[in-house]
Amino acid sequence: MATRAERYGKAPQTTQERRAGESALSDFADYVEKQQALRKQPATTTATNGSTKAAPPKQEHAELDILDTLDLADDKPKVRLKHLLLDDTDSKDDSTTQLHGIISDRLDEGHGECLFDVGLEDNGDSQLLTEPEWDAALARLQEVLAKLKSDFRILMTKNVPNSNVDVGNDLKKERGCIGKFLVRRRLDNASVDAIETRIAVVGNVDAGKSTLLGVLVKGGLDDGRGKMRVNLFRHKHEIESGRTSSVGMEIMGFDTKGEVVVSGVPGRKLSWEEIGKRSAKVISFTDLAGHERYLRTTVFGLLSSEPNYCLLMVAANNGLIGMSKEHLGIALALNVPVMVVVTKIDICPPQILQQTLTQLTKILKSPGARKIPILIKNREECINTATQFVSQRICPIFQVSNVTGESLDLVREFLNILPHHGKYDIEAPFEFHVNDTFSVPFVGTVVSGVVKSGVVHAGDTVLVGPDGLGQFTTTTIRSIERKRIPVPVCIAGQSASFALRRVRRKDVRKGMVVLLAKSEANPNAPISQPKVHREFVAEVLILSHATTIRTKYQAMLHVGPISQTCAIIDIDRAYIRTGDRATVAFRFVQRPEFLAVGDRILFREGRTKGLGIVKEVGYDASKPLNPEVPPSKETDAVEEPEKAAPTVAPKTMAASGS
Repeated sequence: MATRAERYGKAPQTTQERRAGESALSDFADYVEKQQALRKQPATTTATNGSTKAAPPKQEHAELDILDTLDLADDKPKVRLKHLLLDDTDSKDDSTTQLHGIISDRLDEGHGECLFDVGLEDNGDSQLLTEPEWDAALARLQEVLAKLKSDFRILMTKNVPNSNVDVGNDLKKERGCIGKFLVRRRLDNASVDAIETRIAVVGNVDAGKSTLLGVLVKGGLDDGRGKMRVNLFRHKHEIESGRTSSVGMEIMGFDTKGEVVVSGVPGRKLSWEEIGKRSAKVISFTDLAGHERYLRTTVFGLLSSEPNYCLLMVAANNGLIGMSKEHLGIALALNVPVMVVVTKIDICPPQILQQTLTQLTKILKSPGARKIPILIKNREECINTATQFVSQRICPIFQVSNVTGESLDLVREFLNILPHHGKYDIEAPFEFHVNDTFSVPFVGTVVSGVVKSGVVHAGDTVLVGPDGLGQFTTTTIRSIERKRIPVPVCIAGQSASFALRRVRRKDVRKGMVVLLAKSEANPNAPISQPKVHREFVAEVLILSHATTIRTKYQAMLHVGPISQTCAIIDIDRAYIRTGDRATVAFRFVQRPEFLAVGDRILFREGRTKGLGIVKEVGYDASKPLNPEVPPSKETDAVEEPEKAAPTVAPKTMAASGS
């Protein structure tokens, strides 16, 4: 007689299967990262049914990227930096010009900022500078930076007397004067050209996410009763309960000299406009909800804001519990570099703090995460880790207190040095993803989000959609704002808000895209509707599911800012379980969406169930993924969700219009 589990397809999950799911996560995230290159490659193949498939990607080896930083190429003669910094001979002007070119190239490569070592060559050899030579090198550097219209900040020094940031040299490893400088270019128009880094702040409820952001941005200290978090809340019930339930935004600015942009008056908080106009680098924090009830909002915020980094908050007296593990898993699935901040160390007993750090280290080193945890205890460790944080394997751990202010200066310094992370294609066609909508008095409908690719100007004619029927509306961008400052242009990688003409707020929703109506190559061509898709094929990895997954299974699917229920209409095998990688065909239940090959997807039913990557848009029912399934079953599986779709669509449209 068949057991209940066999009858309903509910096979219990074994320990080996859970471990398989954990270890497969990191491998699959790396695979998806390589497949993301397909978005930047125009080469695609079109099948007979009109669906689009990706061309095979180029093989890249991220672990070899470090060789580029060693400057091992033989195509140009090597000139030692010591000679360029100290040259006093007749060729002094040539040396200055050469040093000018080196720093200028580094600034261009680092989007307007770079690190420069005085006392060390590019290959790590010491220059053995004496004190007079150090002063001469510093003067030469200041002369070159003045021509480049740049400022510098001394991050740390060794063996330099009378230095405020000397980190000591107890082991006597380095000889001679050594210093590390942060060079940042002065901007003609800070609101347009400022470096923007987006950081998503996640963690379990009561971990201190909103409080830390309030302390970092405002500059004061907390009273232990939630004084600083009130500034970030958007709703009355959040202030009353002390719990974030929406996606909050906050910004932190650094000027060209690396100082935090704060008000000179104690307790006064600068407006976004003041911070934006005075900053050369802006950190945009996305404050997400920690409570399990708001997981959908948190997942939406994580995917739609397209963060460059993820800041995981852990309360020292609680450890990595509840939703913290879920948030960490999503960050790993998105392949976003993770940094950890352990809060409330002022009220936590030492042995409990040590247990929390041991647990964190164990989880980060596990096969699912494969991170290298580094405990940041002093300025030297902070600066060295920040400069190497482009490697996604490194995971710094800070221990801070928002009440006493312990180690908060290290967190600010780390954020100041944090390198620009993320690759965006300015040359590609313009594409903007909407993650929030507003109706502003005397302005009209406003949409906010992130520019995925291309460039857009105020006054451009654009298409907004798709609506419930898959159609796009033609409109014009009335004005553009970044960080609440009006700007004339917006480029790939920047977050912005567009005011749209002749569009009602009920006609736009989260998950829509904004595209240029006319191509730059042929502006006179008639406007054509972009292709939208109700069905698509993806390669997925099942992270955790108590039972087997078959066709007709439905879950909430997230693709960037898109959140919609999806049904599985075909699988390349009879069923899939935890740890399986499979090719799956999905169908949106409510309405078609704008998708592209290479988009990263995440689906969940309550907790996260799996992640994947779009391999093909469109699905041909005459060519099933699993030919062994009898036609009758295949037809039922394909037709069932289609019948349900029209009954759901009017409700969704009504809800979006309300």
